[in-house]
Amino acid sequence: MKTGRLEAFSDGVLAIIITIMVLGISAPEDYTFNALKPILPVFLTYLLSFIYIGIYWNNHHHLLQAVNNVNGKILWANLNLLFWLSFFPFATDWMGKNYFKANPAAIYGLVLFMAAVAFKIMVNSVIQNEGKNSNVGKVYSNDKRMDISLLLYFTGVVVSFFFPIISLLIYWGVALMWIVPDPRIEKTLKE
Repeated sequence: MKTGRLEAFSDGVLAIIITIMVLGISAPEDYTFNALKPILPVFLTYLLSFIYIGIYWNNHHHLLQAVNNVNGKILWANLNLLFWLSFFPFATDWMGKNYFKANPAAIYGLVLFMAAVAFKIMVNSVIQNEGKNSNVGKVYSNDKRMDISLLLYFTGVVVSFFFPIISLLIYWGVALMWIVPDPRIEKTLKE
C-alpha cells in the first residue's frame, strides 16, 4: 500500500487537534491588555503544544516521504501515534488553566513521553517492513535523539512533582532538539 491515505488521514487528525487546542483559549470579558495576564499561562502552553504538533507533523511528513509502502502494522503504529497526540488538547488545557502546577505538568510530560514512544514504534515498524538498508533504516537505525528525548521526557515528568517550571524548561529543550526535521532523510532521498 502507498502512504497517501495514511498521510491524508494523519494530516486531518492533526488539524483537528490544533483546532480543539485553540478552542480551549477563552477571550477575557474585559477589553484591556491587563485582562490578558490571567490567560498568559494558557497561551504559553498552547504555544508549546502547537510547536509540538508542528514538530510531529513535520517529522511524520518527512518520515513518510522516505517510506516506499505501508502495511497493517505501520497503520496501527500510526493510529497509536495519533491516539497519544489526541491527548494534547486535554493536557494543554489542564496545564495552562492550572498555572503549571505539578500534576498537570506531569500529565503533559507523560503525553509527550507516550507520543515519543509511539513515534519510535512507528519508525521501528517501518524499518521492520523495509529493512535496515531502507531510507528510514539508514537514518533511524542508530538514532540517539529519540532515546535522549525519551529520557528527558521521563526526567521532566519526575521533576514536575518537585519543580514544575524546570520540567517545562526540559519540554521546551526537547522541542528545540526536534524543531528542524532530520536533514538526513532529505539527504537519503536525494541519493
